Amino acid sequence: MTGLLLVDKPEGLTSAGAIRALKPRLGRTKVGHLGTLDPFASGLLPLCLGEATKVARYLLAERKAYTGTIRLGVVTDTLDRTGQPLESMPVPPIAQMALDALATRFTGPQEQVPPMYSALKRAGVPLYKLARRGIEVERQPRQVEITRLDLVRHDEERIDFSVVCSKGTYVRVLAADLGRALGTVAHLEGLRRTRVGQFSIEQATPLATLAASAAEESLPLLGVREALAGYAAFPAPAVGVARLRRGQQEPLSSLPAPRSAGETALVLDPAGEVAAVIEAAGSSWRLVRLLGS
Repeated sequence: MTGLLLVDKPEGLTSAGAIRALKPRLGRTKVGHLGTLDPFASGLLPLCLGEATKVARYLLAERKAYTGTIRLGVVTDTLDRTGQPLESMPVPPIAQMALDALATRFTGPQEQVPPMYSALKRAGVPLYKLARRGIEVERQPRQVEITRLDLVRHDEERIDFSVVCSKGTYVRVLAADLGRALGTVAHLEGLRRTRVGQFSIEQATPLATLAASAAEESLPLLGVREALAGYAAFPAPAVGVARLRRGQQEPLSSLPAPRSAGETALVLDPAGEVAAVIEAAGSSWRLVRLLGS
């Protein structure tokens, strides 16, 4: 079983828990995911299955999209609804015009300080483990980018949002920063991931539907070629593919030269399936991944 499985993860389940729920359907198939979702969050969880795990790093998207709700007036230690309240503040009257101006202000490249409740490590220890022991350490700001941000007043204490952002952006931190900019405090009340790179939530299947499907039913997998559609692809004859699978690089010399430094491309077998991933090495190519060998 090889391909990309787009799962709509429900709230209340870790990404690892979602994979465990699918184990009866996946059997011994190797599985990897393209970025975790917090347990309280729902939405798109792309899973690489079988040979597709070999190309996971080429599917890691620079852009992700989310929708959700920000709760104003209360901040928690985790910056989301699962945490313990730390502080309460009155919520000033907020006009939609002010939210539009705030969204513009927070759009673009910016620095963001990661939260203590995160998987980032300090001296090999995840920050969330330090946070649970009441230890707070200094965190260096990281460069992120908000490509699009829409804020809409839900009620007097809540703001609905949609955001497109770079990978590595903490939406919980964004929610807290927006609250401070509005003269109060805030935390993330709800979060749903709607896009990871080229993949959207509309393409995903609810986890419960996948888990309940009969063993003889085929899963709605995207093929590796379809998942990597953004990369240049070069067909190769069967003899050339066979030589690549023996570790011989000579068949790559007949391919068109790379168009740019660091370019990644695919080699296709006679059936049109991805047989290899190659990367530019000067004016030629080098083999970096073999599939189906």
